Amino acid sequence: MPVFPTFGRPVLNLAAIASSLLLASSTASISAGSAELGLWYDDSGRGAVEIAPCGDKICGHIVWLEDNRGSDGKPLYDRYNPDAGMRGRPICGIQVIGNLSPLSDGTFGAGWIYDPKVGKSYDVKINLSKPDILHVYGYAGLELLGKSLFWKRAPDDLPRCSDNQ
Repeated sequence: MPVFPTFGRPVLNLAAIASSLLLASSTASISAGSAELGLWYDDSGRGAVEIAPCGDKICGHIVWLEDNRGSDGKPLYDRYNPDAGMRGRPICGIQVIGNLSPLSDGTFGAGWIYDPKVGKSYDVKINLSKPDILHVYGYAGLELLGKSLFWKRAPDDLPRCSDNQ
């Protein structure tokens, strides 16, 4: 029968405090004004994503589309989503980036990015390549086989989806 070590209350309290400090420092570094946060035109220039803190992670939501309506005049919907129950949600406002965490190399990664044009999600890393250019690197499992996209910083006064629907 294996014997597992038992830890006294002081060791467990110390572990809890250390975990809290680690989580707090991660949250503080994100909310302290990371340059990756803000409003970004996607690689097509026809959509914009706002990247912001979501708890102790970073996420992004579509907040602007150059043309928010299809040829039928109705708002664009997430029609390619693999979850049939989500195909009726409007594209404007959906979360397309999630669970990004600060990495030791100065980038944000270990998250996901969703492409509503095809209804697929990928692993993602982001970092600034220039002060107003965000390098978005999406990949499926193997980082070596990914695709780089470059997003340009958008003005803060860009109209929001709710302003033009």
